[in-house]
Amino acid sequence: MSSNNDAQGEQLALIRESVRKAKAKAPRAKPRTWRGAELAGRLPVARVLVDKGPVHLDKLWDYAVPAELDEDARPGVRVRVRFGAGTRNVRDGRREGGGLLDGFIVDRVEESEYRGPLAAIAQVLSPEPVLGPRLLSLCRAVADRYAGSLADVLQLAVPPRHARIEAEPSPALLPPPKVPAAGSWERYPTGRAYLEALARGDAPRAVWTALPGPHWAEELARAAAAALASRRGALVVVPDGRAAARVDAALTGLLGEGRHVLLTADTGPEERYRRWLAVSRGSVRAVVGTRAAMFAPVRDLGFVAIWDDGDSSHSEQHAPQPHAREVLLLRAAQEKAAFLLGAFGCSVEAAQLVRTGWALPLAAERERIRAVAPLVRTVGDGDLARDEAARAARLPSLAWQTAREGLRHGPVLVQVPRRGYVPRLACERCREPARCGHCAGPLEARDGGTLHCGWCGTEARDWHCPECGGARLRAQVVGARRTAEELGRAFPAVPVRTSGRDHVLDTVPGTPALVVATPGAEPVAEGGYAAALLLDGWALLNLPDLRAGEEALRRWLAAAALVRGQEAGGRVVVVAEPTLRPVQALVRWDPAGHAVRELAEREELGFPPVSRMASVSGPPEAVAEFLALAELPPGADVLGPVPLPAAVAGRPRRPGDAPVGERWERALVRVRPGRGAALAAALKTAQAVRLTRREGAPVRLRMDPPDIG
Repeated sequence: MSSNNDAQGEQLALIRESVRKAKAKAPRAKPRTWRGAELAGRLPVARVLVDKGPVHLDKLWDYAVPAELDEDARPGVRVRVRFGAGTRNVRDGRREGGGLLDGFIVDRVEESEYRGPLAAIAQVLSPEPVLGPRLLSLCRAVADRYAGSLADVLQLAVPPRHARIEAEPSPALLPPPKVPAAGSWERYPTGRAYLEALARGDAPRAVWTALPGPHWAEELARAAAAALASRRGALVVVPDGRAAARVDAALTGLLGEGRHVLLTADTGPEERYRRWLAVSRGSVRAVVGTRAAMFAPVRDLGFVAIWDDGDSSHSEQHAPQPHAREVLLLRAAQEKAAFLLGAFGCSVEAAQLVRTGWALPLAAERERIRAVAPLVRTVGDGDLARDEAARAARLPSLAWQTAREGLRHGPVLVQVPRRGYVPRLACERCREPARCGHCAGPLEARDGGTLHCGWCGTEARDWHCPECGGARLRAQVVGARRTAEELGRAFPAVPVRTSGRDHVLDTVPGTPALVVATPGAEPVAEGGYAAALLLDGWALLNLPDLRAGEEALRRWLAAAALVRGQEAGGRVVVVAEPTLRPVQALVRWDPAGHAVRELAEREELGFPPVSRMASVSGPPEAVAEFLALAELPPGADVLGPVPLPAAVAGRPRRPGDAPVGERWERALVRVRPGRGAALAAALKTAQAVRLTRREGAPVRLRMDPPDIG
């Protein structure tokens, strides 16, 4: 047996030696070429994402890599490619488009699945790898969730290039800071534990109901600093530049310069790209910014936070219109990072995160809330009917008295709803909003007074209020005119300041003054406001939208949180029916309880966030064709279509308006929990098929529309 084995081993050795000699004598393979130009010897095919938005082009395209571009043509860099004649889809070989387009190299491979000739990369615009694997994965997940194209998401995630900025060196990465003290987090029973978990490198997830007052910015800064202390990155997203500046100042005061960057539109394109590059290169590990910062490529991301997720500013207006909260939830899941959702109020989505157990509540005890929150008093319809001052000047006597007393001790805030709110119908007797019996949508009066649902279009015949049995409806009063002038006449010796869309104040002194502001534009008063008047509550409560009550409470809480605590004499008067749920939540300062009850009602009605919903709008024929083409998942429920109001020439166009002079309709498509991905995929496929055929008018598609009223 041993002799046979030795003979076989000798034969194998002779065979291997013969093969080695044959390979050595064989002529070397000629380098691959394209139109006479030599291609890269290794991985000569680049898979390129072309920066072209339509969903039917949402795929990777194969291009040859010339040898002279081999070193710079790395995954993640920007390139220019010929997209047209001679360029074919890697999957099916069809010719598409034309001309030179920008794109990103996603990968380098040895061979293309397409066997015909490939066009070559025309130019590497920059050797800077701006599209890393984590950012690419995040953008793909966002595109899939919102039925959009990857190219559209990348336009939101990667800022335009500035060559001069790329040539500048980035600052050196500073060593991690020390673990910060808990500070005002001590006011919350689990606040210290949350910061300690961040500092250890854990990934705690919490929904934080912040106490009223100015401490929220410093508390966010301390949470971010704790994540930095664990040698991880941190990302904080806030609704506007004013809030970003407060967190920026708090983080700078806590850690000093150089440990974080501020990403907002106010910084300008060049400076914004400089800061973004510092984050992409890993020189800075912490970012504070508005919604565009949700895609910031923070290295070793360990903590993401969003403040006031119910603010509409967090919803991106460019396709595919993602919401910052959902993007940060995706990032926390993909990168196993800690998550913090904070606000004075509590959105229904936040309540759902707690109910499902994905996040834990982080709130103060009731005794502390009562101590630091202002005393809230209400003025309802009965009070207004008996109040001579209210009938004459539209302001109840209690509001006048509260303002007069507050002005003795400091500034008084007056919150006035913006003009332009569209009222909805409500029961004349009990003020319960008039809803459709089929889908619970808001009822509207059209066609000479007939009632129709604003969501599904069903006609409501013989409507009666389910609460009190009343049969009469009323349109609620909208807005408050000449408020500043009226207050100026009533208090001639007191300065009156205004803050609104045209001119927003950031801060005001702590001296006596009347500050009239629209929701979201309330300035911070030094030392807090002595009192606040929340006028015309019905203008907020009767918006024709599913979120009317939630939004009214959020805006009231944001204003009332600027008022001194009850122990310091702070008072708030809200002009709204005191028996309504949002008003009661404000009086008790219980936003989480209100959100839990709202969530239960949404679940009963089958509306978001319990379900996933999509909006399809466009000309009637196009909407009908689109819905017929889409292979909707089983159990999908189509509401409508219903007519959309047309935009008026010369006036600002609202998000849901049809183009000027055109007749549009909108349909809502609803699916049960767990079917959202299937719905998005079906709608995206239908959109791609229609664009490929180039037949019919385009339709506007939006997943998870924030306003379905």
